[in-house]
Amino acid sequence: MTGLTQTNLQSLKKIYSGKVRDLYEIDDKRMLMIATDRLSAFDVILNEPIPDKGKLLTAISNFWFDQLAGLVPSHFTGDQPEDVVSAADRPQVEGRAVVCKRLKPVPVEAIVRGYLAGSGWKEYQKTGTVCGIELPAGLQEAARLPAPIFTPSTKAAVGDHDENISFDELTQKIGQDLAERVRDTAIALYKAAAEYAATRGIIIADTKFEFGLDEEGTLTLMDEALTPDSSRFWPAESYQVGINPPSFDKQYVRDWLESTGWNKTPPAPELPEEVAVRTAEKYREALVKLTR
Repeated sequence: MTGLTQTNLQSLKKIYSGKVRDLYEIDDKRMLMIATDRLSAFDVILNEPIPDKGKLLTAISNFWFDQLAGLVPSHFTGDQPEDVVSAADRPQVEGRAVVCKRLKPVPVEAIVRGYLAGSGWKEYQKTGTVCGIELPAGLQEAARLPAPIFTPSTKAAVGDHDENISFDELTQKIGQDLAERVRDTAIALYKAAAEYAATRGIIIADTKFEFGLDEEGTLTLMDEALTPDSSRFWPAESYQVGINPPSFDKQYVRDWLESTGWNKTPPAPELPEEVAVRTAEKYREALVKLTR
């Protein structure tokens, strides 16, 4: 399988390599963020790439950053990636990189859930709660929640697992005012995106946002937004309460990994080419549906 799993720019200094994205220093105000074709599932980076995944993620993210610009500022600087690297480095950035502001990250995964799925469904079956939040009795898998809920988690280092935390724990971590701003902004973004996606035949079951603060303390949306990596997208045409719907996102890979009996610790099983290719097709279908 072909794909860009590692970047190695000669014209800029690499300052961070995450599960999917690599960051390079431009100056004290800007960074270059490159989305590779790596895929992380259950907080483990798979060895096999998803073809063109980084380009598809970047296109989807950029669409959402523009679509939601009226609700929250984004990390965009307006500069073009090809203009900040050498000619030799351009093949590694074309279509998959953005020049972004250097921000102070808010150390939380801002997760919003609108439907009962995944780990939330598993917890609800046992306790009637999702991340400690009480929900009405008798809900079925994939049921729409009465209102979207904010279920933050820690932002783990590469190789570690994120951990769900309560809102009270979040306020202790980052302060009451910032915690409320993150919660309220994340829910507003989810509602706006879900409303738009519904007009394109997509249900956004849940999603994860990341925020940073600029020098003035302005809350700013960063990293990625509403991609198949950070969200659970369901096709509205096949949605049915009581069953786990097919999805446009990396849940396809998660489901395959679950079927292998893997214990979710490195190394991950070797991903069959047909699973990687089908996953790329799902990402591309999401992009086309959202932006057509």
